[in-house]
Amino acid sequence: MAANMFVVPQTRGTVLCCKCGIAMTPNPANMCVTCLRSEVDITEGLRKHVTIMHCPECDSYLQPPRTWIKAQLESKELLTFCVKRLETDLKKVRLVNAEFIWTEPHSKRIKVRLKVQKEVLNGAILEQSYVVEYVQQDHMCESCTRVQANPDQWVASVQLRQRVPHRRTFFYMEQLILKHDAAIHAIKIKQMDQGIDFFFANRSHAVKFVEFLGKVAPTKSRHDKQLVSHDPKSNNYNYKYTFSVEISPICREDLICLPPRVAASLGNLGPLVICTKVTNNITLLDPFTLRQCFLDTDQYWRHSFKSLLGSRQLVEYDVFNVEVVSPEYNFGGSKYVLADVEVARVTDYGKLFYVRTHLGHILKPGDRALGYDLYGANNNDTELDKYRGLNIPETILIKKSYEEKRKKKRGKPRSWKLKSLNMEVDESKGRAHEEKMNSEYEEFLRDLEENPELRFNLSLYRNKDYQPSEMASVSDGDDVPSVPLEELLGDLELSEQEEGEDSMRE
Repeated sequence: MAANMFVVPQTRGTVLCCKCGIAMTPNPANMCVTCLRSEVDITEGLRKHVTIMHCPECDSYLQPPRTWIKAQLESKELLTFCVKRLETDLKKVRLVNAEFIWTEPHSKRIKVRLKVQKEVLNGAILEQSYVVEYVQQDHMCESCTRVQANPDQWVASVQLRQRVPHRRTFFYMEQLILKHDAAIHAIKIKQMDQGIDFFFANRSHAVKFVEFLGKVAPTKSRHDKQLVSHDPKSNNYNYKYTFSVEISPICREDLICLPPRVAASLGNLGPLVICTKVTNNITLLDPFTLRQCFLDTDQYWRHSFKSLLGSRQLVEYDVFNVEVVSPEYNFGGSKYVLADVEVARVTDYGKLFYVRTHLGHILKPGDRALGYDLYGANNNDTELDKYRGLNIPETILIKKSYEEKRKKKRGKPRSWKLKSLNMEVDESKGRAHEEKMNSEYEEFLRDLEENPELRFNLSLYRNKDYQPSEMASVSDGDDVPSVPLEELLGDLELSEQEEGEDSMRE
């Protein structure tokens, strides 16, 4: 019935503008928009020029009275900062939109176009746009002023140490620190013989950094303070704080002889075990039974044992025969298969070794493997001497070796790269020390290629200088491990400079 009803078409009436006489939609002012704007300027009394303080060292802006906000040009943070500087003006009008107008980066000018609304004559709402120009005046913040006056002026230092003959752990820790921006407050980072020193302008920043280290590695720490100055009138004391953090000497791929009490607490594990992973817990694997256990930080430091053999003592073996004796086991993403293998040292084929290994899933006849030579090693370990009648294997294999196949790729650039901390390095130690550091860093890069679990918590970036050749793609058919392209991140230009300050600080 409603469909057959007659509907009167509705038309919107028009009136003539009281100023210019053109037809327009009625409004409370009875004036067109052009005449209304000529009569009323809603931006009158609003500031069009504002002066802001900018720190050229850390690229931050002063939010009165004392807060410094870090913001890049034409970023959301900078737009918010600019609008807040007009907070008193914007109480008179309603802000609809705000956007940047491009200016030359070196002009020290920032222009923002604002669109505002306001109720004018007889309740009519008028919308209008205007441009605000911000003039930057360079003025260093308090932290940058102190650093410029005395770069060594620090309040707290964190001394990170590990008592091992290599720096692979610190290469890994450096990447974790970069990914989580843990050292963003550090005013100076210095490389030392067995570790790294971090210097902070605030004690709370150092405490936060020590807490981060305890979450990613098995560490123990102690702290001390030294009186610098004292004002007896105001009873103010100035201290310098020092935090000493020691990382467990147990590293990944180390061979460990567990003390009898530790082995008993872990269900009679081992006693000869391999460290397969180090986080805030130490993951131990029995290569003969595939039993796996975890040792937390408190448990380790309660007994504080050392490794029997380290990665620098690995020996290369040729694999002649492999017999699988168990199905495949999966522990936390890592696959293991027990197998009996026949191996011989690459440098000595006069002695064959028949050993059991956990690498049955990746070893095949003709491969090479790295392991610990217990047959020819002179072990002087007090924990090993406590096990009377222990049947010590002649060899314990640790991982598959790709050294022979890598010789074909030696000297060729990788398709990925890592970032590094802005660290002071002592260059007076000579060329031999530099070559040793480069060799250990190359071993760390190879470990990342061979172990996907190791690079899971790190950020790897595409190498823009890498150009794959057709000859390389044809010859790379062997099973040398590499990093897949889908795991790499794009290296943004805006993040090339490592920032050393927080985005907002008092």
